[in-house]
Amino acid sequence: MDLYTVENIEGTRLGLVSGSTVRAKNIAKDVGAGLKGLVGGKIGSYDKLLQESRAEAVQKMTAEAESLGANAVIGVRFVTSEIAAGAAEILVYGTAIRA
Repeated sequence: MDLYTVENIEGTRLGLVSGSTVRAKNIAKDVGAGLKGLVGGKIGSYDKLLQESRAEAVQKMTAEAESLGANAVIGVRFVTSEIAAGAAEILVYGTAIRA
């Protein structure tokens, strides 16, 4: 499956597709992140959590696109929102096309 941030590629538009996941931090990661925040630097546990979350959301979106017969998704965008204290949703969406 090809993913593009561009809005226009020749092909038949099949519709909006999306994928999302909701993830929560755990207390052990919060303690480590808090300590890291005091001295500065990369917070590896959160970095990994976000990478895994984005990958899961993209997988869900591409599965939806494939079910429509698409071979590409254009106009791909990510949105992140906090839905509760310590929990966030990662949403990815775009337009499924058959090129």
